[in-house]
Amino acid sequence: MRRETENRALGNGKATLIIRPFKLTDAPDLTEILHAAVHVIGARDYTPEQLRAWSPAPMPSQDYVARVADGRTVLVALGASERPVAFIEIEADGHIDCFYCHPDVAGSGVGRALFRHAQSRAIEAGYPRLFVEASEAARRFFLREGFHVIACREFQLRGVMIHNYAMGKTLG
Repeated sequence: MRRETENRALGNGKATLIIRPFKLTDAPDLTEILHAAVHVIGARDYTPEQLRAWSPAPMPSQDYVARVADGRTVLVALGASERPVAFIEIEADGHIDCFYCHPDVAGSGVGRALFRHAQSRAIEAGYPRLFVEASEAARRFFLREGFHVIACREFQLRGVMIHNYAMGKTLG
């Protein structure tokens, strides 16, 4: 039987991270994490206009809950306050739809621990590969995790040109 939560020691040897499946009560925190990550972390690589097109406002919680009700796996990392600080969504075909860390924990090892936990679950479930459309910051992260760039994708979002990277990784 799979544990509902998993404690993982972070690289600093001090903090413990709790990773667990999504709960409905997480939705407000996750939509805030997404919006904050886009506007703080994304500001390193994208223009203010692109950031507003990407996330004009936090998604309403009920919209987030409806969006993830399609059977995708949503894992949440809890910080010291036992509130969500990061999350990842993996669809049944291995597509990583969302992967965001709150700016306060970016670069701390939380994202790496959460991703590696999710990847382990994908391997256990028999997924042959993972794939993602990654922002500039996410591209750098995924390259360190063994993904390769398939293509740079330029597209219009809410009338604004923006880009990301189609990336993939074979699991073994």
